[in-house]
Amino acid sequence: METASVPEAEQIVDQRRSANYKPNIWKFNFLQSLPTVSYDDDSHKIQFLKLVDDVKKVFKEGNDVDDDELAQLELISSITKLGLSKYFDKEIRDVLGSISSCSIKKSDDLYAASLSFRLLRHYGYSVSEGIFMSLTDEEGKFTPGSLNMNVKATIELFEASNYGLEDEHILKEAKSISMQYLQNLNEKKFDNMLALPLQWRLEWYNVRRQIEAYENQNNILLSYSPKLLELAKLNFNRVQVIHQQDLKEVALSWWRDLGISSKLGFSRDRMVESFLLATGIAPDHQHGNLRKWLAKTIQLIVIVDDIYDIYGSLPELEKFTNAIERWNFKEVEELPECMVTCFRILDDTTNDIAHDIYKGTSCGFVLHYLRNTWADFCKALLVEARWYTEGRTPTLEEYLDNGWISSSAPLASIHIIFGVATNETLEEASQFFEASREIVYWASLIVRLCNDEGTSSAELARGDAPSSILCYMIEANVSDKSAREHIQTLIAEAWLKINTHLSTLSQEELKFVKYMVNMARIGHFMYQNGDGFGVQDRETKQEIISNLIEPFAI
Repeated sequence: METASVPEAEQIVDQRRSANYKPNIWKFNFLQSLPTVSYDDDSHKIQFLKLVDDVKKVFKEGNDVDDDELAQLELISSITKLGLSKYFDKEIRDVLGSISSCSIKKSDDLYAASLSFRLLRHYGYSVSEGIFMSLTDEEGKFTPGSLNMNVKATIELFEASNYGLEDEHILKEAKSISMQYLQNLNEKKFDNMLALPLQWRLEWYNVRRQIEAYENQNNILLSYSPKLLELAKLNFNRVQVIHQQDLKEVALSWWRDLGISSKLGFSRDRMVESFLLATGIAPDHQHGNLRKWLAKTIQLIVIVDDIYDIYGSLPELEKFTNAIERWNFKEVEELPECMVTCFRILDDTTNDIAHDIYKGTSCGFVLHYLRNTWADFCKALLVEARWYTEGRTPTLEEYLDNGWISSSAPLASIHIIFGVATNETLEEASQFFEASREIVYWASLIVRLCNDEGTSSAELARGDAPSSILCYMIEANVSDKSAREHIQTLIAEAWLKINTHLSTLSQEELKFVKYMVNMARIGHFMYQNGDGFGVQDRETKQEIISNLIEPFAI
Protein backbone atom coordinates (compact mmCIF):
# COMPACT_ATOMS: atom_id res chain seq x y z
CA MET A 1 0.00 0.00 0.00
CA GLU A 2 1.41 3.40 -1.01
CA THR A 3 1.75 6.08 1.61
CA ALA A 4 1.92 9.82 1.17
CA SER A 5 5.37 11.32 0.94
CA VAL A 6 6.49 13.66 3.70
CA PRO A 7 5.81 16.83 1.67
CA GLU A 8 2.36 15.46 0.69
CA ALA A 9 1.58 14.61 4.31
CA GLU A 10 2.67 18.07 5.45
CA GLN A 11 0.48 19.61 2.76
CA ILE A 12 -2.55 17.66 4.02
CA VAL A 13 -1.88 18.86 7.57
CA ASP A 14 -1.60 22.46 6.35
CA GLN A 15 -4.89 22.13 4.49
CA ARG A 16 -6.86 20.77 7.42
CA ARG A 17 -9.82 22.97 8.17
CA SER A 18 -11.08 24.19 11.51
CA ALA A 19 -14.66 24.84 12.55
CA ASN A 20 -13.36 27.05 15.39
CA TYR A 21 -15.44 25.24 17.98
CA LYS A 22 -15.06 26.69 21.46
CA PRO A 23 -13.55 24.57 24.26
CA ASN A 24 -15.88 22.46 26.36
CA ILE A 25 -17.58 24.53 29.07
CA TRP A 26 -18.41 21.56 31.34
CA LYS A 27 -15.43 20.58 33.50
CA PHE A 28 -14.92 17.21 35.15
CA ASN A 29 -14.47 18.80 38.57
CA PHE A 30 -17.85 20.49 38.26
CA LEU A 31 -19.60 17.25 37.34
CA GLN A 32 -17.88 15.44 40.17
CA SER A 33 -18.97 18.14 42.62
CA LEU A 34 -22.68 17.72 41.92
CA PRO A 35 -24.23 16.98 45.32
CA THR A 36 -25.23 13.42 46.07
CA VAL A 37 -28.83 13.62 47.21
CA SER A 38 -30.94 10.58 47.99
CA TYR A 39 -34.70 10.33 47.70
CA ASP A 40 -34.66 6.65 48.62
CA ASP A 41 -34.99 7.18 52.36
CA ASP A 42 -38.20 6.11 54.06
CA SER A 43 -39.57 9.62 54.60
CA HIS A 44 -39.33 10.56 50.91
CA LYS A 45 -40.77 7.21 49.82
CA ILE A 46 -43.73 7.59 52.17
CA GLN A 47 -44.29 11.17 51.01
CA PHE A 48 -44.15 10.13 47.36
CA LEU A 49 -46.54 7.19 47.75
CA LYS A 50 -48.95 9.35 49.76
CA LEU A 51 -49.07 11.95 46.99
CA VAL A 52 -49.62 9.28 44.33
CA ASP A 53 -52.46 7.85 46.40
CA ASP A 54 -54.01 11.31 46.83
CA VAL A 55 -54.11 11.83 43.06
CA LYS A 56 -55.56 8.36 42.52
CA LYS A 57 -58.38 9.36 44.86
CA VAL A 58 -59.16 12.25 42.52
CA PHE A 59 -59.67 9.73 39.73
CA LYS A 60 -61.96 7.66 41.94
CA GLU A 61 -63.98 10.70 42.99
CA GLY A 62 -64.40 11.62 39.33
CA ASN A 63 -65.66 8.14 38.50
CA ASP A 64 -68.32 8.50 41.19
CA VAL A 65 -69.67 11.74 39.70
CA ASP A 66 -71.92 11.72 36.65
CA ASP A 67 -70.96 13.88 33.65
CA ASP A 68 -67.50 14.58 35.06
CA GLU A 69 -65.70 13.29 31.97
CA LEU A 70 -64.14 16.65 31.08
CA ALA A 71 -62.59 17.05 34.54
CA GLN A 72 -61.12 13.55 34.26
CA LEU A 73 -59.64 14.41 30.87
CA GLU A 74 -58.14 17.63 32.22
CA LEU A 75 -56.57 15.65 35.05
CA ILE A 76 -55.06 13.19 32.55
CA SER A 77 -53.75 16.09 30.47
CA SER A 78 -52.08 17.67 33.51
CA ILE A 79 -50.59 14.36 34.64
CA THR A 80 -49.19 13.75 31.16
CA LYS A 81 -47.64 17.20 30.83
CA LEU A 82 -46.08 16.89 34.29
CA GLY A 83 -44.37 13.60 33.42
CA LEU A 84 -46.40 11.48 35.85
CA SER A 85 -48.43 9.23 33.55
CA LYS A 86 -46.48 6.05 34.38
CA TYR A 87 -47.75 6.20 37.97
CA PHE A 88 -51.38 6.34 36.84
CA ASP A 89 -51.38 4.10 33.80
CA LYS A 90 -54.36 2.01 34.92
CA GLU A 91 -56.44 5.02 35.95
CA ILE A 92 -55.68 6.82 32.68
CA ARG A 93 -56.58 3.82 30.56
CA ASP A 94 -59.75 3.18 32.55
CA VAL A 95 -60.94 6.71 31.76
CA LEU A 96 -59.89 6.75 28.11
CA GLY A 97 -61.16 3.25 27.53
CA SER A 98 -64.58 4.21 28.85
CA ILE A 99 -64.98 7.16 26.52
CA SER A 100 -67.25 6.14 23.67
CA SER A 101 -66.68 7.62 20.25
CA CYS A 102 -70.44 8.06 20.07
CA SER A 103 -70.51 10.44 23.03
CA ILE A 104 -67.60 12.42 21.60
CA LYS A 105 -69.26 12.79 18.21
CA LYS A 106 -72.27 14.40 19.85
CA SER A 107 -70.10 17.06 21.47
CA ASP A 108 -70.48 20.62 20.24
CA ASP A 109 -67.78 21.79 22.65
CA LEU A 110 -64.60 22.57 20.70
CA TYR A 111 -62.38 22.41 23.79
CA ALA A 112 -63.77 19.09 25.03
CA ALA A 113 -63.68 17.47 21.60
CA SER A 114 -60.10 18.63 20.97
CA LEU A 115 -58.87 17.53 24.39
CA SER A 116 -60.52 14.12 24.05
CA PHE A 117 -59.10 13.60 20.59
CA ARG A 118 -55.55 14.60 21.57
CA LEU A 119 -55.43 12.33 24.60
CA LEU A 120 -56.92 9.34 22.80
CA ARG A 121 -54.41 9.66 19.96
CA HIS A 122 -51.54 10.29 22.39
CA TYR A 123 -52.26 7.08 24.29
CA GLY A 124 -52.69 4.99 21.15
CA TYR A 125 -56.49 4.69 21.00
CA SER A 126 -58.29 4.62 17.67
CA VAL A 127 -60.37 7.75 17.17
CA SER A 128 -61.62 9.32 13.95
CA GLU A 129 -61.28 12.94 12.90
CA GLY A 130 -65.02 12.70 12.41
CA ILE A 131 -65.50 13.79 16.02
CA PHE A 132 -65.04 17.35 14.71
CA MET A 133 -67.75 17.05 12.05
CA SER A 134 -70.42 18.56 14.30
CA LEU A 135 -68.18 21.61 14.71
CA THR A 136 -67.94 22.43 11.00
CA ASP A 137 -70.35 24.56 8.97
CA GLU A 138 -72.78 23.44 6.28
CA GLU A 139 -69.93 23.06 3.79
CA GLY A 140 -67.89 20.96 6.17
CA LYS A 141 -65.48 23.83 6.81
CA PHE A 142 -64.14 25.23 10.06
CA THR A 143 -64.91 28.91 10.59
CA PRO A 144 -64.48 31.03 13.71
CA GLY A 145 -68.25 31.49 13.73
CA SER A 146 -69.08 27.80 13.53
CA LEU A 147 -66.48 26.98 16.18
CA ASN A 148 -67.25 29.72 18.67
CA MET A 149 -63.47 29.92 19.08
CA ASN A 150 -61.68 31.16 22.18
CA VAL A 151 -58.01 31.01 23.13
CA LYS A 152 -58.25 27.98 25.42
CA ALA A 153 -60.22 25.91 22.92
CA THR A 154 -58.12 27.00 19.95
CA ILE A 155 -54.87 26.03 21.66
CA GLU A 156 -56.31 22.58 22.32
CA LEU A 157 -57.53 22.31 18.71
CA PHE A 158 -54.04 23.20 17.45
CA GLU A 159 -52.41 20.59 19.69
CA ALA A 160 -54.95 17.97 18.59
CA SER A 161 -54.39 18.75 14.92
CA ASN A 162 -50.73 17.76 15.23
CA TYR A 163 -51.80 14.17 15.85
CA GLY A 164 -53.33 14.09 12.38
CA LEU A 165 -52.75 11.28 9.89
CA GLU A 166 -52.21 11.39 6.15
CA ASP A 167 -55.40 12.17 4.22
CA GLU A 168 -57.17 13.57 7.29
CA HIS A 169 -58.40 16.79 5.73
CA ILE A 170 -60.47 18.01 8.66
CA LEU A 171 -57.41 18.01 10.91
CA LYS A 172 -55.31 19.69 8.24
CA GLU A 173 -57.84 22.51 8.11
CA ALA A 174 -58.08 22.55 11.90
CA LYS A 175 -54.34 23.14 12.09
CA SER A 176 -54.50 25.94 9.55
CA ILE A 177 -57.39 27.82 11.15
CA SER A 178 -56.10 27.41 14.71
CA MET A 179 -52.64 28.65 13.73
CA GLN A 180 -54.14 31.63 11.94
CA TYR A 181 -56.34 32.50 14.92
CA LEU A 182 -53.45 32.36 17.40
CA GLN A 183 -51.03 34.20 15.10
CA ASN A 184 -53.55 37.01 14.65
CA LEU A 185 -53.53 37.57 18.40
CA ASN A 186 -49.92 38.68 17.88
CA GLU A 187 -48.77 37.52 21.31
CA LYS A 188 -45.23 36.22 21.73
CA LYS A 189 -46.31 33.63 24.29
CA PHE A 190 -47.84 31.56 21.47
CA ASP A 191 -44.76 31.59 19.20
CA ASN A 192 -42.96 28.69 20.85
CA MET A 193 -46.09 26.54 21.00
CA LEU A 194 -46.88 27.14 17.32
CA ALA A 195 -43.31 26.31 16.32
CA LEU A 196 -43.15 23.21 18.51
CA PRO A 197 -46.47 21.54 19.41
CA LEU A 198 -46.67 18.93 22.16
CA GLN A 199 -46.47 16.00 19.74
CA TRP A 200 -43.09 17.28 18.50
CA ARG A 201 -41.61 17.91 21.97
CA LEU A 202 -39.47 15.68 24.16
CA GLU A 203 -41.94 14.97 26.93
CA TRP A 204 -39.47 14.86 29.82
CA TYR A 205 -37.74 18.11 28.88
CA ASN A 206 -41.11 19.84 28.80
CA VAL A 207 -41.91 18.83 32.38
CA ARG A 208 -40.02 21.61 34.16
CA ARG A 209 -41.63 24.24 31.94
CA GLN A 210 -45.05 22.81 32.72
CA ILE A 211 -44.41 22.79 36.47
CA GLU A 212 -43.28 26.41 36.35
CA ALA A 213 -46.23 27.37 34.15
CA TYR A 214 -48.69 25.80 36.61
CA GLU A 215 -47.00 27.60 39.49
CA ASN A 216 -47.28 30.94 37.71
CA GLN A 217 -50.97 30.53 36.83
CA ASN A 218 -52.56 29.97 40.23
CA ASN A 219 -55.79 31.56 39.09
CA ILE A 220 -56.58 28.73 36.67
CA LEU A 221 -55.41 25.77 38.73
CA LEU A 222 -57.90 23.06 39.53
CA SER A 223 -58.57 21.91 43.08
CA TYR A 224 -56.20 18.95 42.83
CA SER A 225 -53.27 21.02 41.54
CA PRO A 226 -51.38 21.61 44.82
CA LYS A 227 -50.99 17.87 45.40
CA LEU A 228 -50.18 17.27 41.74
CA LEU A 229 -47.55 20.02 41.70
CA GLU A 230 -45.96 18.71 44.87
CA LEU A 231 -45.82 15.23 43.35
CA ALA A 232 -44.42 16.55 40.06
CA LYS A 233 -41.62 18.44 41.81
CA LEU A 234 -40.67 15.50 43.99
CA ASN A 235 -40.71 13.16 41.00
CA PHE A 236 -38.62 15.58 38.94
CA ASN A 237 -35.97 15.76 41.66
CA ARG A 238 -35.93 11.97 42.12
CA VAL A 239 -35.45 11.39 38.40
CA GLN A 240 -32.85 14.16 38.14
CA VAL A 241 -30.70 12.50 40.82
CA ILE A 242 -30.72 9.25 38.83
CA HIS A 243 -29.72 11.14 35.69
CA GLN A 244 -26.90 12.91 37.54
CA GLN A 245 -25.51 9.59 38.73
CA ASP A 246 -25.58 8.23 35.17
CA LEU A 247 -23.93 11.38 33.83
CA LYS A 248 -21.13 11.20 36.40
CA GLU A 249 -20.48 7.57 35.55
CA VAL A 250 -20.29 8.00 31.80
CA ALA A 251 -18.35 11.28 31.93
CA LEU A 252 -15.89 10.38 34.66
CA SER A 253 -15.33 6.66 34.11
CA TRP A 254 -15.40 6.66 30.30
CA TRP A 255 -14.83 10.07 28.80
CA ARG A 256 -12.21 11.32 31.25
CA ASP A 257 -10.41 8.03 31.81
CA LEU A 258 -9.99 7.45 28.08
CA GLY A 259 -8.60 10.96 27.66
CA ILE A 260 -10.60 11.44 24.48
CA SER A 261 -10.73 15.22 24.68
CA SER A 262 -6.93 15.48 24.78
CA LYS A 263 -6.30 12.82 22.13
CA LEU A 264 -8.91 14.14 19.70
CA GLY A 265 -8.54 17.86 20.25
CA PHE A 266 -9.78 18.84 16.77
CA SER A 267 -13.27 17.58 17.59
CA ARG A 268 -16.15 18.89 19.66
CA ASP A 269 -16.00 17.77 23.29
CA ARG A 270 -19.73 17.38 23.90
CA MET A 271 -20.11 14.62 26.46
CA VAL A 272 -22.67 16.46 28.58
CA GLU A 273 -24.71 17.48 25.53
CA SER A 274 -24.59 13.87 24.32
CA PHE A 275 -25.94 12.71 27.65
CA LEU A 276 -28.65 15.37 27.50
CA LEU A 277 -29.89 13.89 24.22
CA ALA A 278 -29.62 10.32 25.48
CA THR A 279 -31.71 11.22 28.51
CA GLY A 280 -34.31 12.98 26.38
CA ILE A 281 -34.75 9.79 24.37
CA ALA A 282 -34.97 7.42 27.36
CA PRO A 283 -35.56 9.31 30.63
CA ASP A 284 -37.16 6.50 32.65
CA HIS A 285 -35.16 5.18 35.60
CA GLN A 286 -35.00 1.60 34.26
CA HIS A 287 -33.07 2.71 31.18
CA GLY A 288 -29.86 3.85 32.88
CA ASN A 289 -27.70 1.50 30.82
CA LEU A 290 -29.34 2.64 27.59
CA ARG A 291 -28.70 6.29 28.50
CA LYS A 292 -25.01 5.56 29.04
CA TRP A 293 -24.69 3.52 25.82
CA LEU A 294 -26.44 6.25 23.87
CA ALA A 295 -24.38 9.05 25.41
CA LYS A 296 -21.15 7.28 24.43
CA THR A 297 -22.47 6.57 20.95
CA ILE A 298 -23.62 10.16 20.37
CA GLN A 299 -20.26 11.56 21.48
CA LEU A 300 -18.49 9.16 19.11
CA ILE A 301 -20.88 10.21 16.34
CA VAL A 302 -19.82 13.82 16.94
CA ILE A 303 -16.13 12.88 16.69
CA VAL A 304 -16.56 10.81 13.53
CA ASP A 305 -18.69 13.56 11.99
CA ASP A 306 -15.91 16.08 12.68
CA ILE A 307 -13.34 13.75 11.10
CA TYR A 308 -15.35 13.72 7.87
CA ASP A 309 -16.47 17.35 7.97
CA ILE A 310 -13.32 19.21 8.94
CA TYR A 311 -10.30 16.98 9.60
CA GLY A 312 -9.72 14.23 7.07
CA SER A 313 -8.62 14.56 3.47
CA LEU A 314 -10.66 12.60 0.94
CA PRO A 315 -8.00 9.83 0.56
CA GLU A 316 -7.82 9.51 4.35
CA LEU A 317 -11.59 9.37 4.65
CA GLU A 318 -11.81 6.66 2.00
CA LYS A 319 -9.30 4.54 3.94
CA PHE A 320 -11.09 5.22 7.21
CA THR A 321 -14.44 4.23 5.66
CA ASN A 322 -12.95 1.01 4.30
CA ALA A 323 -11.62 0.21 7.76
CA ILE A 324 -15.04 0.76 9.35
CA GLU A 325 -16.78 -1.24 6.62
CA ARG A 326 -14.44 -4.21 7.09
CA TRP A 327 -13.90 -3.45 10.79
CA ASN A 328 -10.22 -4.09 10.18
CA PHE A 329 -7.67 -2.33 12.37
CA LYS A 330 -4.87 -2.76 9.82
CA GLU A 331 -6.74 -0.49 7.42
CA VAL A 332 -6.17 2.55 9.65
CA GLU A 333 -2.54 1.95 10.66
CA GLU A 334 -1.18 4.44 8.12
CA LEU A 335 -3.71 7.15 8.92
CA PRO A 336 -3.05 10.08 11.28
CA GLU A 337 -2.79 9.10 14.93
CA CYS A 338 -6.05 10.77 15.91
CA MET A 339 -7.97 8.72 13.32
CA VAL A 340 -6.29 5.55 14.60
CA THR A 341 -7.25 6.56 18.14
CA CYS A 342 -10.83 7.20 17.07
CA PHE A 343 -11.09 3.77 15.45
CA ARG A 344 -9.63 2.08 18.52
CA ILE A 345 -12.06 3.81 20.90
CA LEU A 346 -14.95 3.12 18.54
CA ASP A 347 -14.02 -0.56 18.37
CA ASP A 348 -13.61 -0.92 22.14
CA THR A 349 -16.82 0.94 22.94
CA THR A 350 -18.93 -0.90 20.36
CA ASN A 351 -17.67 -4.25 21.63
CA ASP A 352 -18.40 -3.26 25.23
CA ILE A 353 -21.92 -2.09 24.39
CA ALA A 354 -22.72 -5.26 22.43
CA HIS A 355 -21.47 -7.39 25.33
CA ASP A 356 -23.49 -5.39 27.86
CA ILE A 357 -26.68 -5.64 25.80
CA TYR A 358 -26.59 -9.39 25.22
CA LYS A 359 -23.93 -11.36 27.00
CA GLY A 360 -22.61 -14.67 25.70
CA THR A 361 -23.32 -16.04 22.25
CA SER A 362 -25.94 -13.37 21.53
CA CYS A 363 -23.27 -10.67 21.68
CA GLY A 364 -22.07 -11.49 18.16
CA PHE A 365 -25.56 -10.97 16.76
CA VAL A 366 -25.80 -7.49 18.29
CA LEU A 367 -22.22 -6.59 17.35
CA HIS A 368 -22.97 -7.44 13.71
CA TYR A 369 -25.87 -4.97 13.66
CA LEU A 370 -23.94 -2.22 15.46
CA ARG A 371 -20.90 -2.48 13.19
CA ASN A 372 -22.99 -2.53 10.03
CA THR A 373 -24.89 0.56 11.09
CA TRP A 374 -21.63 2.39 11.88
CA ALA A 375 -20.42 1.44 8.40
CA ASP A 376 -23.61 2.81 6.80
CA PHE A 377 -23.16 6.06 8.71
CA CYS A 378 -19.54 6.48 7.62
CA LYS A 379 -20.35 5.66 3.99
CA ALA A 380 -23.02 8.37 4.02
CA LEU A 381 -20.53 10.86 5.47
CA LEU A 382 -18.04 9.90 2.75
CA VAL A 383 -20.62 10.72 0.07
CA GLU A 384 -20.96 14.21 1.56
CA ALA A 385 -17.17 14.58 1.74
CA ARG A 386 -16.96 13.76 -1.98
CA TRP A 387 -19.59 16.36 -2.78
CA TYR A 388 -17.56 18.92 -0.85
CA THR A 389 -14.28 17.96 -2.51
CA GLU A 390 -15.85 18.01 -5.98
CA GLY A 391 -17.67 21.26 -5.30
CA ARG A 392 -20.94 19.59 -6.33
CA THR A 393 -24.41 20.41 -5.07
CA PRO A 394 -26.77 17.43 -5.37
CA THR A 395 -30.51 17.64 -5.96
CA LEU A 396 -32.62 17.75 -2.83
CA GLU A 397 -33.84 14.20 -3.48
CA GLU A 398 -30.29 12.90 -3.88
CA TYR A 399 -29.20 14.78 -0.77
CA LEU A 400 -32.01 13.39 1.40
CA ASP A 401 -31.57 9.83 0.10
CA ASN A 402 -28.14 10.00 1.71
CA GLY A 403 -28.87 12.57 4.41
CA TRP A 404 -31.32 10.55 6.48
CA ILE A 405 -28.48 8.06 7.08
CA SER A 406 -25.80 10.71 7.67
CA SER A 407 -28.12 12.31 10.25
CA SER A 408 -26.84 9.51 12.58
CA ALA A 409 -30.39 8.80 13.75
CA PRO A 410 -30.41 5.24 12.30
CA LEU A 411 -27.18 4.57 14.18
CA ALA A 412 -28.61 5.85 17.45
CA SER A 413 -31.84 3.98 16.75
CA ILE A 414 -30.20 0.55 16.51
CA HIS A 415 -28.73 1.11 19.97
CA ILE A 416 -32.17 2.13 21.23
CA ILE A 417 -33.80 -0.93 19.70
CA PHE A 418 -31.45 -3.37 21.40
CA GLY A 419 -31.29 -1.24 24.54
CA VAL A 420 -35.02 -1.29 25.24
CA ALA A 421 -35.32 -4.94 24.22
CA THR A 422 -32.67 -6.31 26.58
CA ASN A 423 -35.30 -8.34 28.40
CA GLU A 424 -36.67 -9.77 25.16
CA THR A 425 -35.40 -12.66 23.07
CA LEU A 426 -33.27 -11.94 20.03
CA GLU A 427 -36.18 -12.93 17.83
CA GLU A 428 -38.44 -10.42 19.57
CA ALA A 429 -35.77 -7.73 19.30
CA SER A 430 -35.48 -8.43 15.57
CA GLN A 431 -39.26 -8.17 15.19
CA PHE A 432 -39.17 -4.87 17.03
CA PHE A 433 -36.47 -3.70 14.63
CA GLU A 434 -38.65 -4.59 11.64
CA ALA A 435 -41.69 -2.85 13.16
CA SER A 436 -39.58 0.27 13.68
CA ARG A 437 -38.05 0.55 10.20
CA GLU A 438 -40.53 3.09 8.84
CA ILE A 439 -40.46 5.14 12.03
CA VAL A 440 -36.65 5.17 11.94
CA TYR A 441 -36.64 6.50 8.37
CA TRP A 442 -39.07 9.36 9.00
CA ALA A 443 -37.53 10.23 12.37
CA SER A 444 -34.09 10.28 10.74
CA LEU A 445 -35.36 12.54 7.98
CA ILE A 446 -36.72 14.97 10.57
CA VAL A 447 -33.37 14.98 12.41
CA ARG A 448 -31.56 15.72 9.15
CA LEU A 449 -33.92 18.55 8.18
CA CYS A 450 -33.91 20.11 11.67
CA ASN A 451 -30.12 19.84 11.77
CA ASP A 452 -29.87 21.64 8.45
CA GLU A 453 -32.24 24.37 9.60
CA GLY A 454 -30.12 24.99 12.67
CA THR A 455 -26.62 24.70 11.21
CA SER A 456 -26.79 25.62 7.52
CA SER A 457 -25.90 29.30 7.96
CA ALA A 458 -22.71 28.53 9.91
CA GLU A 459 -21.80 25.66 7.58
CA LEU A 460 -22.30 27.85 4.51
CA ALA A 461 -20.02 30.49 6.04
CA ARG A 462 -17.35 27.80 6.59
CA GLY A 463 -17.78 26.46 3.07
CA ASP A 464 -18.94 23.02 4.25
CA ALA A 465 -20.80 20.46 2.17
CA PRO A 466 -24.26 21.62 1.01
CA SER A 467 -27.34 21.30 3.22
CA SER A 468 -30.92 20.54 2.21
CA ILE A 469 -31.64 24.26 2.29
CA LEU A 470 -28.85 25.12 -0.15
CA CYS A 471 -29.75 22.17 -2.38
CA TYR A 472 -33.33 23.39 -2.69
CA MET A 473 -32.31 27.03 -3.15
CA ILE A 474 -30.18 26.11 -6.15
CA GLU A 475 -32.54 23.48 -7.56
CA ALA A 476 -35.69 25.62 -7.33
CA ASN A 477 -33.95 28.99 -7.72
CA VAL A 478 -35.54 30.39 -4.57
CA SER A 479 -34.45 32.46 -1.58
CA ASP A 480 -33.17 31.12 1.71
CA LYS A 481 -36.51 32.04 3.30
CA SER A 482 -38.51 30.12 0.69
CA ALA A 483 -36.20 27.13 0.99
CA ARG A 484 -36.63 27.07 4.77
CA GLU A 485 -40.41 27.18 4.37
CA HIS A 486 -40.18 24.18 2.03
CA ILE A 487 -38.05 22.29 4.55
CA GLN A 488 -40.60 23.05 7.27
CA THR A 489 -43.31 21.61 5.02
CA LEU A 490 -41.25 18.43 4.59
CA ILE A 491 -40.87 18.16 8.36
CA ALA A 492 -44.64 18.49 8.87
CA GLU A 493 -45.26 15.84 6.19
CA ALA A 494 -42.80 13.49 7.88
CA TRP A 495 -44.73 13.87 11.13
CA LEU A 496 -47.91 12.89 9.30
CA LYS A 497 -46.10 9.74 8.15
CA ILE A 498 -45.01 8.98 11.72
CA ASN A 499 -48.50 9.54 13.12
CA THR A 500 -50.01 7.33 10.43
CA HIS A 501 -47.58 4.50 11.15
CA LEU A 502 -48.15 4.79 14.89
CA SER A 503 -51.88 4.37 14.32
CA THR A 504 -51.25 0.88 12.90
CA LEU A 505 -49.31 -0.43 15.91
CA SER A 506 -50.51 -2.36 18.93
CA GLN A 507 -50.25 -1.00 22.48
CA GLU A 508 -47.34 -3.38 23.09
CA GLU A 509 -45.47 -2.17 20.00
CA LEU A 510 -46.08 1.46 20.96
CA LYS A 511 -44.24 0.90 24.27
CA PHE A 512 -41.06 0.26 22.27
CA VAL A 513 -41.57 2.52 19.27
CA LYS A 514 -42.07 5.64 21.41
CA TYR A 515 -38.29 5.78 21.86
CA MET A 516 -37.88 5.88 18.08
CA VAL A 517 -40.31 8.78 17.91
CA ASN A 518 -38.19 10.58 20.49
CA MET A 519 -35.39 10.53 17.93
CA ALA A 520 -37.48 12.86 15.75
CA ARG A 521 -38.15 15.08 18.75
CA ILE A 522 -34.40 15.26 19.43
CA GLY A 523 -33.99 17.05 16.10
CA HIS A 524 -36.40 19.80 17.13
CA PHE A 525 -35.00 20.00 20.65
CA MET A 526 -31.36 20.38 19.62
CA TYR A 527 -31.68 22.61 16.58
CA GLN A 528 -34.77 24.74 17.18
CA ASN A 529 -32.65 27.74 18.16
CA GLY A 530 -29.61 27.10 15.97
CA ASP A 531 -26.69 24.72 16.36
CA GLY A 532 -27.22 23.17 19.77
CA PHE A 533 -24.02 21.12 19.50
CA GLY A 534 -21.61 23.55 17.91
CA VAL A 535 -22.53 26.37 20.32
CA GLN A 536 -22.72 25.28 23.96
CA ASP A 537 -23.35 28.47 25.90
CA ARG A 538 -26.82 29.41 24.71
CA GLU A 539 -30.13 27.52 24.95
CA THR A 540 -28.44 24.11 25.28
CA LYS A 541 -26.56 25.26 28.37
CA GLN A 542 -29.81 26.38 29.98
CA GLU A 543 -31.47 23.06 29.14
CA ILE A 544 -28.61 21.21 30.86
CA ILE A 545 -28.84 23.42 33.94
CA SER A 546 -32.63 23.14 34.15
CA ASN A 547 -32.94 19.43 33.51
CA LEU A 548 -29.72 17.87 34.79
CA ILE A 549 -28.34 20.20 37.45
CA GLU A 550 -30.84 22.40 39.30
CA PRO A 551 -33.54 20.65 41.39
CA PHE A 552 -36.79 22.19 42.58
CA ALA A 553 -36.86 23.58 46.10
CA ILE A 554 -39.11 21.33 48.17
